[in-house]
Amino acid sequence: MNREQAYTLMLEHTPSDSLRRHMLNVETAMRWYARHWGEDEELYAVTGLLHDFDYEAHPDEHPHWGVAYLRDHTDTPEEVLDAILGHATFTGVARETRLARTLFAVDELTGLVQAAALIRPDRDVRGVELSSLKKRFRNKAFAAGVNRDEVQQGAEELGVDLDTHMANVLQALQTASPATSA
Repeated sequence: MNREQAYTLMLEHTPSDSLRRHMLNVETAMRWYARHWGEDEELYAVTGLLHDFDYEAHPDEHPHWGVAYLRDHTDTPEEVLDAILGHATFTGVARETRLARTLFAVDELTGLVQAAALIRPDRDVRGVELSSLKKRFRNKAFAAGVNRDEVQQGAEELGVDLDTHMANVLQALQTASPATSA
């Protein structure tokens, strides 16, 4: 499975622009970390693009339905499938690879960054400052759907302090093309 195939599959199964934007943002953060560590950027990108592709059509079966679909209809690597399962804590699937830990770590945080961008008058992520993001993180009423405990846990599992992780994800989204950012 390459990025273009993953992107096409994501578009076919995800009707809402907001969830598509989320998956593109996760892809962007995943690519940033892959480059940072010298990992396979395409593998990380595919994982980010596909992690929630089944969520809207199969919310009660997510991510199990998506992983089963990918197993039956694509040549998606097992490492990607395990990472997708592991990003949802309720599956009980351990995050044993750097890929899986990265997906878990960036998933919720990209939502917070996106929300911080959307409240700006210009709605541009490039204007979001780290200090503002940290303040928004502490305000549990802001973007209440973002699980702060999972953001913290994700940074810990990556072995990166939370402030650094926030700066990394913010930088990733700020340097991305406008089409893939908040």
